[in-house]
Amino acid sequence: MSDLRDLYQELILDHGRRPRNFHTMPEASQRAEGFNPLCGDKLTLYLKVDGDRISDVSFEGSGCAISTASASILTETLKGKTLAEAEVLFERFHDLVTGKPHADDKGLPLGKLAAFSGVSDYPARVKCATLAWHTLKSALSGAGQVVSTEE
Repeated sequence: MSDLRDLYQELILDHGRRPRNFHTMPEASQRAEGFNPLCGDKLTLYLKVDGDRISDVSFEGSGCAISTASASILTETLKGKTLAEAEVLFERFHDLVTGKPHADDKGLPLGKLAAFSGVSDYPARVKCATLAWHTLKSALSGAGQVVSTEE
């Protein structure tokens, strides 16, 4: 089990240092901003949605390694997914990082997102890991307000 945790830690550090899809997206159809006042994480998430499918996703901002890695892996995971699949992944990821058992995977494996399984051991870091995901929900709903982890 220690080897798996080491692998997960390395994946998070890699995405934290070299985030994927880290850029603005002028042609985005939806966008939202997120802020974690507890540790200062800030991000803007950009989505290009075609019909019911996320065709492209990117982000920009600054934050801790967990927040940045979560946003980076979110972008890799969601490209090409339907809006319904994005919602299922949100729920599964949220359950993972908050330590809730999830009985039904609905056919969508977490893949690299499983690297965040240890976050549930550190409740203060849950907000770091979920910031990008709550920002995603705001972008998809078109709410247009800044998402805060303290609301």
